[in-house]
Amino acid sequence: MQFWGAGLLVQELLIAKRDLKLSRVLKRLSGYEVLVLDDLGYVQQSREEMEVLFTLLAERYERGSVMLTSNLAFSGWEAIFKDPMTTAAAIDRLVHHSVIIELNIPSYRAEQAKKAKAGRATPVPEDGAT
Repeated sequence: MQFWGAGLLVQELLIAKRDLKLSRVLKRLSGYEVLVLDDLGYVQQSREEMEVLFTLLAERYERGSVMLTSNLAFSGWEAIFKDPMTTAAAIDRLVHHSVIIELNIPSYRAEQAKKAKAGRATPVPEDGAT
């Protein structure tokens, strides 16, 4: 299993494409039984960046597992893949033979940040003096 922030993986794929080494990187990634991509859609990417991500998903289709996290519903993925056909093809490859777990719960990270901030707050004396 290999864990990646989606943005970092996309950057690595884009560099590999630029250097004409994309097939080599895809082959290396195929050695992992599971790729975990975190935060897809968190940062807007260019069309070229999403093309390399689609290439990865197409290469992994029925050859290796992909676990993916996103704060976007599938209905918002056109913002990620930039056009309806690529979006539909990416979703089709991901959902075929998949298990989708939708968590409608508060963000763990946001809750931890609130707790940390509350712990750093300086209490104000009752008489208003500082």
